[in-house]
Amino acid sequence: MRNSIKMLSLAAIATGLSLPATAGGLTEPVPEPVIFASAPVYVPSADWSGAYIGGQLGYGDIGSNGALDGNGVIGGVHAGYLFDMGQFVAGVELDYDKTDIDLGAGGNSLDHVARLKLIAGADMGSTLIYATGGAARAKATVAGNGLSDNGYFLGFGATYAVNDQWTVGGEILGHRFDNLAATTDLKATTVTARVAYRF
Repeated sequence: MRNSIKMLSLAAIATGLSLPATAGGLTEPVPEPVIFASAPVYVPSADWSGAYIGGQLGYGDIGSNGALDGNGVIGGVHAGYLFDMGQFVAGVELDYDKTDIDLGAGGNSLDHVARLKLIAGADMGSTLIYATGGAARAKATVAGNGLSDNGYFLGFGATYAVNDQWTVGGEILGHRFDNLAATTDLKATTVTARVAYRF
């Protein structure tokens, strides 16, 4: 009988030791972390393929090997098409800038510049960094005569996709016209801010 009581006591003690610790035990339970859902973030499309049309406004600085030089506001329109090939983007664009830059005494002025542009750049998601170059045609008024000349330009720019339709950006172009008015080499640098609508 005494042995039975002793065995029952040992069994009760062993059972008590095997139970998990409750309040007031050696370790407090760790609460589960609360996870909050974040608001959805809009990421513009990284696909630059497609047509676009837009406008630009900026500044032009004109210089020559003669007396023709000046600077002033320029502005115009552009339209083009881009092909997105993954990390590389290529395209073609037409643009036109109207100017009224005074080129010195005698009513001389640069009236407008039109360009046919080739574009090659890096697709960085919502940003496109690119180089551009191509043919340009300038019209100027010199000594009361309307004169035109073909030339070329090189430059670079960046465009950011605000959403799937609208982009904003900037561009710097350097132009060269070698025989304006049959005697004058004209150089022009333009800096513009641009906005465009993508189709």
